Amino acid sequence: MSHSVQFISERIEVSENLEEINEIYYQRGWTDGLPIFPPTEERVEKMLAGTIREPQDSLGIVHPGGGDATIEKIAINAVMAGCLPEYLPVIITAIEAMLKEPFNLHWIQATTHPVAPLLILNGPIRNELHINSGHNVFGQGHRANASMGRTIRLVLINIGGGLPGKLDMATHGQPGKYSFCIAENEELSPWEPLHVERGFDRSSNTVTVCGVEGPHNMNDHSGDDGENILTTFAGTIATQGNNNMLYQKGEPLVVIGPEHAAIIARSGFSKQAVKHFLHEKARIPKRLFSKKHQQDQFSEFSDDALIPVTPKEDDFMIIVAGGAGKHSVFCPSFGLFTTSVTREIKP
Repeated sequence: MSHSVQFISERIEVSENLEEINEIYYQRGWTDGLPIFPPTEERVEKMLAGTIREPQDSLGIVHPGGGDATIEKIAINAVMAGCLPEYLPVIITAIEAMLKEPFNLHWIQATTHPVAPLLILNGPIRNELHINSGHNVFGQGHRANASMGRTIRLVLINIGGGLPGKLDMATHGQPGKYSFCIAENEELSPWEPLHVERGFDRSSNTVTVCGVEGPHNMNDHSGDDGENILTTFAGTIATQGNNNMLYQKGEPLVVIGPEHAAIIARSGFSKQAVKHFLHEKARIPKRLFSKKHQQDQFSEFSDDALIPVTPKEDDFMIIVAGGAGKHSVFCPSFGLFTTSVTREIKP
């Protein structure tokens, strides 16, 4: 839809020199450190044509900085990130999801933990917008993934105040804090996709936001049945230092490669059976934890207990993504008082 817009955002007059513009934005803390497209009125108005929302409609307050997430401001950041107008409804929906109370954006923005909001796309929109779900799904090379994920980060900086060392207190951070956006490889999944599992029609377009760490590879080229491969997964997932294990909360994300998924499914494992197996097998003997953790985090467990990664098997999020190769990945989640949110994408 075309908008005839009265912009209310602050304007600055700068030269037309791209290097000078980027230096001004960098010095004012308006970027992620990478060059941006200058958000001129013409570019922002073109971006707004991707949605039927009014420019001054507000999605709410972005914590911890407390900025107002208007459609206009979101469009400005989308221009800066290099988005196409047709990406804007995805970005708007993802921000709406992140502002929901269960996601607890304030904690995710301000924690010392290296958490970042990951976008997971489901439905026909994956193919319509050419969102990568295959080879190098977490990596470079696809404009939709890169620019939509980057827009989320710029919104968290410019509207939410998430500047490193000021309100974003991440001790180390992670590369996903530049851009973190993937699609599920529904075509190569033997199971129902994430959005169907959560009650949406397969034909619906959805975005799920979850707060997770960067992906950790799970390599199993020798496993020839589901139990062998899932045993490798369980051993990788059961680590002492991740938030899910330490705080017994959250939704650890397991992204199963298509080759692994095919072998696991041929062995008779449903997605629910995968969750059950991982819950039962991804455990660590209490005696192996530090004495302080035994006394504090795990005092309610008996001394000979096997500590699970999560209290319930349904805490696990399982999707299929990636290309050829017998690899899968594990993304521990932030864990503390935050849950993923899935919303249907609307214009």
